[in-house]
Amino acid sequence: MRVRVMVVDDSALYRQLIRNVLRGIPDVEVVGVASSGTEALTRINECNPQLLTLDVEMPGINGLLLLKELRDRRSPVKAIMLSNLTAKGTDTTTDALLAGAFDFIQKPNSQDAEANRSLLLQSLTQKIGAFRESQATKSTRRICSAAVTYTGDRTLTWVRESGRAPRAQGTGHIEAVLIGASTGGPVALRDVLPKLTANLGVPVFVVQHMPARFTNSLAARLHESSQLPIVEGAEGMAIVPNRIYIAPGGFQMSIAQSNGQRVLRINEDPPEHNCRPAVDYLFRSAVDAYAGNVLGVILTGMGRDGTEGCRIIKQRGGKVIAQHPDGCVVYGMPKSVVEEQLADRVVPLEKIASWIVRMVENRAKEDPA
Repeated sequence: MRVRVMVVDDSALYRQLIRNVLRGIPDVEVVGVASSGTEALTRINECNPQLLTLDVEMPGINGLLLLKELRDRRSPVKAIMLSNLTAKGTDTTTDALLAGAFDFIQKPNSQDAEANRSLLLQSLTQKIGAFRESQATKSTRRICSAAVTYTGDRTLTWVRESGRAPRAQGTGHIEAVLIGASTGGPVALRDVLPKLTANLGVPVFVVQHMPARFTNSLAARLHESSQLPIVEGAEGMAIVPNRIYIAPGGFQMSIAQSNGQRVLRINEDPPEHNCRPAVDYLFRSAVDAYAGNVLGVILTGMGRDGTEGCRIIKQRGGKVIAQHPDGCVVYGMPKSVVEEQLADRVVPLEKIASWIVRMVENRAKEDPA
């Protein structure tokens, strides 16, 4: 699949750098450039891009405002945001992700020009690969429509040609909720977390694939609309019910016992699936810490992170929810869990919070609102 890209940046140097990098990625066509948000709005109709590389901080119409304008116009064009590692840059990037940006990368700031180019090439190749997969997800949604049926309680359940995926037989009460997400995750989390009830009764742990500094901004933004407090996890932080802990970007997060109290452990153990934080890493430790009495939830994202963690959850008698392809930006992580027959339920995004509450309260025979 050939991807048409427009480069939007107020720096002539960066525009040229990104153009040169994009030309080195197979099946990518640079169809235009713009030096401002205003110019981009004019040139999008002319150049017909599928994807923008969009500078976050620009004078006048910045990247966030341009993104919102495209959304208001119902434009199908997606954007990869390019962010500086400043407090303003991270906050604006987080707002852009919550407003529907496809993904983001950090602008490299090394004194070594070749190192900057190499890092941009690696990052853009990965993100454009995810964009291609998101386009494949659209086809998957159509194909999957024939593989989903309604059960008697009107709940969406995955059905294969060989029969319905087996459900967990574990009887343990849910003591913790574990959520994993990647590409498209901030928007999915914005839908799920605010709907969790203030008296949920258990802690919630979230791994969203993001680099350092950005998860603190994400936690702060999501906290504004949540009934439960949302914090970025920190080393030694005591775990209490009715609180949501987001794994800090650039680190692994696990759960351990200390003086009779469950606490968070934050470390720089190696990445898994090229991710730090990694979903599998958290899920493994949580299964041990809660003797298998956990609910794993896998949301939109590229790759397989979370699949092995869900396998361990199922082996220990826990439960697993996977997001339905409808609403997934990239149907990779949930698809992997479903294909391995690890999901108890395959649920549309808008019903995931209701299912979490329902399963925590052990009300399996009731239909969520």
